[in-house]
Amino acid sequence: MNALRTALRRALLATLPLLAALPAGTASAAAPAARPNVLWLTSEDNGPFLGCYGDPHAQTPHLDRLAAEGVRYRRAFANAPVCSSARTTLITGMYPPSIGAQHHRSRVPLPAGFRLYPELLRAAGYYCTNNAKTDYNVTLDRKPWDENGARAHYRNRTAGQPFFAVFNHTSSHESQVAPPAGKTTFRVAPERVTLPPYHPDTPEIRRDWANYHDQITVMDGEVGALLAELAREGLAEDTIVFYYSDHAGGLPRGKRNIHDSGTRVPLIVRFPAKWAHLAPGATGSWVEQPVSFVDLTATLLELCGVPVPANYEGRPFLGPRAVAREEVFLFRGRMDERHDVVRAVRDRDHRYVRNYSPHRPWGQPYSYPFQVLPSMRSWHAAFLAGKCDPVQAAYWRPKPPEEFYAVADDPHEVRNLAGRPEVAAQQGALAARLRAHLIATRDTGFIPEGMARRLAGSGDLISYARGPAYPIERVVDLADLAAAREPRHLAALQAALADPHPVIRYWGAQGCLILGPRAAPAREALRARLRDDWADVRVAAAEALGHLGELDPALAALGEVIKSGEAGEVLAALNALDFLWLEGRAPLARVQAMVRGLELAEPADRIPRHLLAATDAQRPPAP
Repeated sequence: MNALRTALRRALLATLPLLAALPAGTASAAAPAARPNVLWLTSEDNGPFLGCYGDPHAQTPHLDRLAAEGVRYRRAFANAPVCSSARTTLITGMYPPSIGAQHHRSRVPLPAGFRLYPELLRAAGYYCTNNAKTDYNVTLDRKPWDENGARAHYRNRTAGQPFFAVFNHTSSHESQVAPPAGKTTFRVAPERVTLPPYHPDTPEIRRDWANYHDQITVMDGEVGALLAELAREGLAEDTIVFYYSDHAGGLPRGKRNIHDSGTRVPLIVRFPAKWAHLAPGATGSWVEQPVSFVDLTATLLELCGVPVPANYEGRPFLGPRAVAREEVFLFRGRMDERHDVVRAVRDRDHRYVRNYSPHRPWGQPYSYPFQVLPSMRSWHAAFLAGKCDPVQAAYWRPKPPEEFYAVADDPHEVRNLAGRPEVAAQQGALAARLRAHLIATRDTGFIPEGMARRLAGSGDLISYARGPAYPIERVVDLADLAAAREPRHLAALQAALADPHPVIRYWGAQGCLILGPRAAPAREALRARLRDDWADVRVAAAEALGHLGELDPALAALGEVIKSGEAGEVLAALNALDFLWLEGRAPLARVQAMVRGLELAEPADRIPRHLLAATDAQRPPAP
């Protein structure tokens, strides 16, 4: 097995060459004046709530001025709606599901020799600084930046050396959404705030929105200060400036959600006169083509004259070798303590979503936003009290297997057109593109997190996933059947439960869980999987059996995994246990007895704390 892993890793590195330095005579040998500086100004957790993007509540004069001096991208997207996964896309130049790094705050090893983009820039002679957030989902055995931290600054470079610098702002982060205690004055009064249709009209939601607009104004001022500093340093005419946010909205159904409210970001690029030939349009103009973070890294390298490594999956959207994409691909995996598998494709006017965990709601009971957001608590309370209309209640209900939105006519994406005859051709075309993307990138998100570490062994998951041992086409096709929630697929799911490959068995069990009581004919096959060699298969089979009334063997199997499983397996078992209670399959007292006294590391420890503080009144009402 070790020899196979070594061969796979060598094959991967042979087929995906990693360019560690520039060829002689290219950008590294050029005079500093021949290359632009690049400044990335980033903010957190905000969509395009800016004046230059037409937001009526915005007061963002500095970013509005930057847009007037540069170009705005109307359709820019973070590939994932959470910070660490989005930043991992940037730092690696790859889709995190390609390398197993899609899960929030995971630590995934990279293949030997993998070069991150700051290392490529530094090899080309750039001084690279990051002030100050990293938050990558990969383990690093070296420091990719010349400077990283609160004091990191381009001023510290050698005289005449070109620089690349990142300055990140947290003033619009989810943790800053709630107004501080005692705040009574808002720039936009809460009663004047325009609410999206998916939010119920509660005082807490209005106050959070009002304060959020204030915080975006604060962020705008911070960006303005850095732009003024660049001008004072006499560097504005030598520097290409990018502004973007790490993903979209800080309020509920923004962050963690695959829709525009979670993934669409502002992106402004300003080119000084000497680099104006690289701009995609005149100053003040809009760029209509879709772009995403996986391409932003390649674009940076292109602008700096650094070859894009062959293994990078992004393509530049600016510069001499710019590539125009027709769509972008989006993903989400585990975020905080809650699992989910969502994949999506977004073109200029439509979004197609495949929910591979349709038995889970969009609004899972995440500890962190419930702790810091009065709007989240208020929305959930309104739902439990039956005060939400169907659009607002949908956030707390199980998801549809597929979503299709005509975004131009439905900007809040509340009218799911999936399955309607009039959109069948468009939906089918986007679904086919998404499937092709999942297979081409060898998407590892279909491998449960605990199972992934064991399959990778002592190596890295990318080496495993690029080899013949990962049957990606079979996995994607079976996951599609499992997520469809159609009893006609039960025979295929039962057959999968006996397959030699653990990922296939997992999706067989997962499909039975998604079917719920309609999976009753698979009862015996599911019982057999309670003795499976792989804990993630046992967990899925146990939860499925819990929905078939076999609570005792289900809880016994989950209890064994919780006591002796690996971290990812334990977290999966705790999620299954929690949802068995939330869905009325397991008594709260019995569930609480199973988690009382557990000592677990984050994020797994959050679920026992949530359960021990829970009451049956917090269970959602039946649809």
